[in-house]
Amino acid sequence: MATLPIYDPQKQKVGEINVSDDIFGVTPKTGVIHEVVVWQMAKKRAGTASTKTRREVRGGGRKPWRQKGTGRARAGSNASPLWKGGGTVFGPKPRSYAYTLPKKVRKLGLRMVLSDKVLSERLFVIKDFGLKEIKTKEMAALLDRFGAGKAVIAVRDKDRVLELSARNIPNVKVLPQDGLNVYDLLKHEFLLIHEPAVEAIEERLKP
Repeated sequence: MATLPIYDPQKQKVGEINVSDDIFGVTPKTGVIHEVVVWQMAKKRAGTASTKTRREVRGGGRKPWRQKGTGRARAGSNASPLWKGGGTVFGPKPRSYAYTLPKKVRKLGLRMVLSDKVLSERLFVIKDFGLKEIKTKEMAALLDRFGAGKAVIAVRDKDRVLELSARNIPNVKVLPQDGLNVYDLLKHEFLLIHEPAVEAIEERLKP
């Protein structure tokens, strides 16, 4: 069982916490992490591209000119895909790109990213953020003390004061522990975890 230091808002060590090696001591594997990120990105795709078929474009009900005697090629409808402004053949339609990824793979990917944060010393457990009211300046100062320019802040439950204090700080995201995900942890270099959230994360990700 690994041990992580606990810090106060001034980055003074105030204690230690024991964490599970099954959650924070897993050997990262690029293949698994990549698989989870691709799955997340597929879920986020809008899938709203759309084209009109010859049935959906305006017009097309009347034959443009008579069949014979004009010297022009035969034409039955101005909605033909051969015509400018006509329908599109096999064009894109709104769709979902989401697919299913086994829960154990999703959990494993998240455990690997958390473990990588521990290995690279970019994970800090915070005893208390010390914010009694919404103060962006105090939040920015705290992040500066930890050298965390791009950071995810994980809390046990939604924290309105913390969220609003960090809202206008670039590259900082506050997430409840059940919202932690591989993509955001990779996108942000540091992870700050409120101490009460550690137990909840371990409970959520236990094998």
